Amino acid sequence: MNAKLDPLVSEFENAEQAALYDEWLRAKIEAAANSKKPRVPHDQVMTEMHELLQSKCKAREGGG
Repeated sequence: MNAKLDPLVSEFENAEQAALYDEWLRAKIEAAANSKKPRVPHDQVMTEMHELLQSKCKAREGGG
């Protein structure tokens, strides 16, 4: 049985879709947690994103 889920409760159409997404997300999280790549500090990411957004806003204001 694959009953439709209430859109006010879930963004998925049915429990099967929700379960597949949950499985995918858990695999991504596990892969990231086990990654040997160097970690990037939160403050560094926030600074870089702020600079990126500022440059995008300036480009938009300047017409391109």
